[in-house]
Amino acid sequence: MATASALTWQQLRDLKLSELTDAANGWSAASKFADHARERVDGDMSGKLTKTQDSESARSAVKRLKRLSENYHYIQTETGLIRGTLDGLATELTSPQRRLRDALDDAASQGYKVNDNGSIDYPAGGKNEITGDAIPGGSIMGNNGLIGSGNPGLHSDGNGKLDPSLGPDTPLLKSPNPHRAKAQDIADRLAHALREAREIDERYSTALHKLKAAHGLTVDTKTWANVARDVNAVGNAAREYLADHVLDKSPTERKEWWNHLSKEERREYIASFPDVIGNLDGIPATARDEANRANLPLVIASLEGQTADGAQDKLAGLKGIQTKLSHDSHPPMYLLGFGTDGKGRAIVSYGNPDAARNVSSYVPGLGTALDGDFADDTVRRAYQTAKDAQKFDPSSASIVWLGYDAPSFKDVMSTTDANNGAPDYNSFMNGIQATNEHKDPHITAIGHSYGSLTVGTAARQDGGIPGADDIILLGSPGTGADNASELNVGKDHVFVGSADNDPVTKLPAKENLLSPIVGAVRAGNDEVWFGPDPASREFGATRIESGDGPLPLWLSGEGPTPAHSGYFDSSRNPSAADNIAKIVAGHSNSVTTEAPR
Repeated sequence: MATASALTWQQLRDLKLSELTDAANGWSAASKFADHARERVDGDMSGKLTKTQDSESARSAVKRLKRLSENYHYIQTETGLIRGTLDGLATELTSPQRRLRDALDDAASQGYKVNDNGSIDYPAGGKNEITGDAIPGGSIMGNNGLIGSGNPGLHSDGNGKLDPSLGPDTPLLKSPNPHRAKAQDIADRLAHALREAREIDERYSTALHKLKAAHGLTVDTKTWANVARDVNAVGNAAREYLADHVLDKSPTERKEWWNHLSKEERREYIASFPDVIGNLDGIPATARDEANRANLPLVIASLEGQTADGAQDKLAGLKGIQTKLSHDSHPPMYLLGFGTDGKGRAIVSYGNPDAARNVSSYVPGLGTALDGDFADDTVRRAYQTAKDAQKFDPSSASIVWLGYDAPSFKDVMSTTDANNGAPDYNSFMNGIQATNEHKDPHITAIGHSYGSLTVGTAARQDGGIPGADDIILLGSPGTGADNASELNVGKDHVFVGSADNDPVTKLPAKENLLSPIVGAVRAGNDEVWFGPDPASREFGATRIESGDGPLPLWLSGEGPTPAHSGYFDSSRNPSAADNIAKIVAGHSNSVTTEAPR
């Protein structure tokens, strides 16, 4: 529980914020030193030892060096958090200190006395209309009631009595003494500045008190779990600081902000706020990846041993991603975001989406969550798309975007998850467009299964999906649109993959649903669950060749709906995978098509 701040207006006035900044710089130097030391241990010492010697003593030495590296990593992270906390504190206190000093200057210019409790003494002034005497002065408190023990806006004659100049018909907060209103304004400004400074002081003091190292040199899972809590505490303390600088900005504005930071400042933001920078649309992919790789082991450690809210599923999903990140891949893998909200969040790219001319972003659907299958199943689809697209244009990157809660079977008939996910998807795509290095990158939005409804919902928002040139709908139960032209890319740029053995694409419309069995005979019109069948002639999209796909259920031995999950896999649905790759690579004019339904 936070301790109430005892900061006085005198302390706020006299506070030398440059000393806080100097302290932050000192902790920054310590963090940099630890980071460089870790690099030397990993590269010049344990790395070379591993490559040049193979003996029991060498392996033992490498283990000890690894522990040393972990100690440096811990020091670097914690000192970076302290730096971020002190820097945020100094920055946030700047405004209330300036406003308090301005109020004090105004009081001095008027000849008013500012008392220790923040009340303002003002002199006599004006004329009493009844007696003709000068209206006495008095003392006034700030109207928020946070300073001293008086009532808000209390005005007295200096002896605790109401100002005698106030007659029975005079409003309580209005006095004929012209000084009273001026003193009230100054007292209010002083009280407000101090109130804001105290709130800032409480937030940052709470965070700083949590930044304590345990005894000993062991850095283990428990240690990193504690660091994860520290990261969260610092982020919460700095919420106003971050909001002013970057959170309350558009992706384009965030990109401009990042561009104006020095290399050193960027490193400090990543070290102090890895969970924020790693998930912020408009921050370049390499910076997001660096921040997320640093934060990933902390979040994994924090989930160890937890059982509530699907923690173990999320833990398995994050460990799967961590395993993939630990191995080199071609195209290279970038972790553009992750989190534990809801069913879990993860955004993974194969290829740098900032450097690639062609970028696709795939939204998964029904049953997808951050769990043990995510890395080997859902993430693999992005890898397959990137690999295949690079055959047609090497400058291609492919992303899987799990930035929303995809529905489970019991919720799949509702549009709620799609409505909730669409704005976040558009924000992400706005960021992709903002950070891409090419003047006019080719961007493709891909929706699979229920994800096609999410993409369709995003596309139907004002302005459509930012930057999108093409849309691909795979295994779609409908998009919520009546016609492809509603998706804001032109109907000739909407492509639909609908394998004949995919039962999800034949799920009847609600009003015509005769049987709950997936794969039931379609009703006598082109309606599916969420509107017109995207593969129908009436919808107006281009139906790409997708073949039959594997047989369902027991007939194929590949699971309940293999045709529904096989679009990205060239070994299971070569025609669909090839056409997806061509569209992503900007060669949609060479896709093979089939007749609409």
